[in-house]
Amino acid sequence: MKSALVLLAPGFEEIEAITIIDILRRASIPVTVAGLEYPLVTGSHSITIQPDVFYKEVDASAFDLLILPGGQPGSTNLKNDPLVLEWIQSRFRAGKALAAICAAPTVFHAAGITDHITVTSYPSEQNVFDTKRYSEQSVVKDHGVITSRGVGTAIPFALELVAELTGNKTAEEIKEKILWK
Repeated sequence: MKSALVLLAPGFEEIEAITIIDILRRASIPVTVAGLEYPLVTGSHSITIQPDVFYKEVDASAFDLLILPGGQPGSTNLKNDPLVLEWIQSRFRAGKALAAICAAPTVFHAAGITDHITVTSYPSEQNVFDTKRYSEQSVVKDHGVITSRGVGTAIPFALELVAELTGNKTAEEIKEKILWK
């Protein structure tokens, strides 16, 4: 069974994180939530979550997908963590799947992996990326890297992650169960 690792940094976007975790778990995908702080991480809207584990106790390479919710200062906190950047670089070189939403695709840029892939992000972060490789689509997948725009695209993003890990059939089943378009 394929698995996912969701990283929560202080100031993460709560709707994005919970939507991703919820949709993946509805699809019976094992999800580990790792916090850059432990035992509690507080999001950008003062909602506190208890992650499953402290991120430095995790082998990120053991997961099929590494996911970064956005939010501020959560995305900046991810971007400023050398271990997170190392994980991203290592996974990208190995061809392992990565995903980020909202401002979190800028973490991929900080890790140096966005030069030759098309991405999307929260509109205010667009200037970080090469305009020739930037898309305004809700969800973009390129070279195993899945990115999305923000809170309003969290459900289609999460459904794309389900499709990435289990196939379109499961994603369609979840889509139907949650009454998504």
